[in-house]
Amino acid sequence: MAAACSLIDEDMRDCETDTRLDYELRLVTNMSTELQTQLGLQTDITLATALKTHLSDIFTDYAHDIDLSFYDEGEDPVRLHHETHIMNDNSSSYILYIPVRRYMHLGVANLEECDNVGLEDDNLSTKSHLHQQVADTLSPHKKGIFTARLPMDVKEGVDQHFDVRLYMANCASVIVLDTLGSNIKDINVYTAGFATDFDIADSTYRYQYTPIFRTEKLELSSEVPSPKLCFVSVTFPSKTETDTKVIIDTDDPFVTEEADHTLWQFRIYVTLKDGSVTETILSLKKALLPGQLRCLTASVYENGTVFPSDPTIGVSVTLDWDPGLEVDVEI
Repeated sequence: MAAACSLIDEDMRDCETDTRLDYELRLVTNMSTELQTQLGLQTDITLATALKTHLSDIFTDYAHDIDLSFYDEGEDPVRLHHETHIMNDNSSSYILYIPVRRYMHLGVANLEECDNVGLEDDNLSTKSHLHQQVADTLSPHKKGIFTARLPMDVKEGVDQHFDVRLYMANCASVIVLDTLGSNIKDINVYTAGFATDFDIADSTYRYQYTPIFRTEKLELSSEVPSPKLCFVSVTFPSKTETDTKVIIDTDDPFVTEEADHTLWQFRIYVTLKDGSVTETILSLKKALLPGQLRCLTASVYENGTVFPSDPTIGVSVTLDWDPGLEVDVEI
C-alpha cells in the first residue's frame, strides 16, 4: 500500500508511517544557587532543606502526564492527531503511526494535577494556550508545567525520529520573614503581577488582568520554634521589558536588567495583637522568569511593618490598614 501511495501524483499525505518521538524534560532553574545565596547561613539550613522538599514537585525533571497534539502546518492549522499518556519519567519515547506530511507539534506535561490551569482552544495550533482560572484570589500552581513546540516533516519511506524538549513554563517566589521582636498575631502573604495565559506555539505569555495569588506557609518540623516564617507561591512569570519567553539552555538565563517600573509584588498583611492590620507592599523591578526561584528575606517590626534585606526593593506601608481602602493598582 505504501508503494502504491508513492505512485499517485507524489501526494503522500494519506500514507501513514511509523514515526518515533523521544521526549525529555529539560529543567533550567536557579533554585540551588538562589537558596545558597539567600539561605546559606548555618541557621537557615533547616529552612532551605524544607523549601527544596516543598518545591520538589515544581522544580523537577519528572513528568506525570503528557498531552501531545499534531497540527497541519499550512494556512489552516487544525489538529490532525491527538494523544495523551501517563509518562511517569523524565524521558520517554512513543511510536506514532501518522500520515506523511508537515506538522506543527505541541506538547504539554503535568497539567492533570494543576486544578487552576487548563489547556484551551487546542483545536488550532495558533490558538492553543494554557489558561489560568479567574478568581478573586488564586491558589499557587501544584506542579511544574512543561511545554514544547516542534515543526515536523514526516517523510514516506524514511526511518525518522524526532527529539522533543519540554521546558518549564511556571516559576516560584519565596519570602522568609523574621518575626523576632515583633508583636504579631497573624500574617497573610499574597503575590501579584503575573501572567494569566501562555500561548504554546510561539512561547509567549499574556497579561489579561492582575491575578492575586495566595501563598502557602511552609511548616517547619523543629523542636525549637523559629521566629522565621516562610511563604511560597508558584505562578506564571512576571512581565519583562520585552515579551516574556520560556527559557531554554543558556549561560545566564536569569540575568535581567532592572525595569523603571514595578513588575511584580509581595503584599503582606500583619495582624497585631490589638487587632489592627499593617499592609506592606514590596515592589520588585527585576522580572521573575520561567523556571526561576526568587527568594526574599525580610524583617517584621513591632508595628507590623515589613522591611526587606534587599535595599533595591520598593516598600509601601499602610498602618491601620482597612480592606475598604484597598485600591488594586495595575502592574
